[in-house]
Amino acid sequence: MNIKQLINYGKEELEKNNIDEALLKSKILMQHCLKKTKEYILINLEKEIDKKDEINFKKLINRACTNEPIQYIIGKQEFMGLEFIVNENVLIPRADTETLVLETIDIVKKSFINEKINILDMCTGSGAIIISLAKYLNNKNINYYASDISEEALKVAIENSKKNKIEINFINSNLFETIKENNNYKDIKFDLIISNPPYIETNIIDNLEENVKKEPRIALDGGDDGLKFYKQIVKEAKDVLKENGYLCFEIGYNQRKNVIGILENNDYKDIYSKKDLSENDRIVIARKG
Repeated sequence: MNIKQLINYGKEELEKNNIDEALLKSKILMQHCLKKTKEYILINLEKEIDKKDEINFKKLINRACTNEPIQYIIGKQEFMGLEFIVNENVLIPRADTETLVLETIDIVKKSFINEKINILDMCTGSGAIIISLAKYLNNKNINYYASDISEEALKVAIENSKKNKIEINFINSNLFETIKENNNYKDIKFDLIISNPPYIETNIIDNLEENVKKEPRIALDGGDDGLKFYKQIVKEAKDVLKENGYLCFEIGYNQRKNVIGILENNDYKDIYSKKDLSENDRIVIARKG
């Protein structure tokens, strides 16, 4: 079979299993299987594929037919123009989260000119947020920290920091637990804490799209009301956030009012929100009062 025939085979198999964007995904899997660019595939559609590559491609298609996210199959995802390693231990970085990164970059450039500061990314997962911040701020005056409860997620984040040549201090911590108790971190005060915590309501998770349900539940489940981690982070951040320091959250599209209320009830100030490119409420920013 040639490349075109195999791509069409993959498309048909994916469509039989009701997989969205079947043609696109079949092309991506072909690129991954052959370790070739999109341009190479387009130019060589009539090129015959050897049996080994054909078998491997069909195995990839079979995985995609089970709703395994394409990013896990190929082991990577683009975010902020950078490439990140992803696997079943981390949430797949999404374009919506770029809103949070871009706003944080803007805050740092406007509020901390030539200052030495500390930034913490809580619930870092793949490390996409903190690594993107460090890459685009490119500021030697900033110390970057990232924490996660999952050791397996931190392994991925560490690999991503190496891949993107960024130095991050990674901390295995259940929210602020290790940060507050470990001698290496307990005296550190942060100028800015950024977080994309789990925020989906527990009873909604089983109704999510099948491919989303393949992502780690620990990175999705925000408790009965989806606000569990906002409440904890907002309260506990006070002990490690400098006066007037920033707290920057990604939120679910329907959580703006509730997250702002949590911040107001804990005496944060200068609270505002912004929408993502789809016009959904996506981030909430506040300062320690």
